[in-house]
Amino acid sequence: MTERRLLQPPEIIEVTEPTIFLAGPIQGAPDWQSEVAALIHDADPSIIVTSPRKEYAEGEFIYERQVDWETHFLRKAGESGVIGFWLAAQTVETPGRSYAQTTRFELAEWKMRHQRDGAKLVIGVEDNFGNARYIRRRFSQDAPDVPIVESKEELVATALRLLRQSYDDQETIGNKS
Repeated sequence: MTERRLLQPPEIIEVTEPTIFLAGPIQGAPDWQSEVAALIHDADPSIIVTSPRKEYAEGEFIYERQVDWETHFLRKAGESGVIGFWLAAQTVETPGRSYAQTTRFELAEWKMRHQRDGAKLVIGVEDNFGNARYIRRRFSQDAPDVPIVESKEELVATALRLLRQSYDDQETIGNKS
């Protein structure tokens, strides 16, 4: 078992345990990831949380490494863990960038992977997140079994329940081999 419980970019390390990936806006959003990671670790300090939010020193950020890290750990959580989307309301304008543009792309991608592969997702929606009504409607049509919650606490509780279910499913699969 790995000793690190909160993994952040850009270092990619291999983990064998199920993880919870914190997906959602970074640019223009408050640091909700630290709050949710703390809630998860308060409930169960052994859970591996992967959070793409990282404060980089000037000149350290490399776009490709960030995207590669996110892709790697999203896939890991999609295969054997949970992806927890928190759709935080925008707090700061980012000139030249639509708010949550990457999150919206990832949300659509993982909705489809949920439908095709059974990836475990939970979506939390903060008041005033733009176009939340559309997201709720589309999930109700195509993926009604994906929980949509209203608070970070509900997001954490649901992610932990799904993670335990995922782990139990893997144990069952492993025992059949």
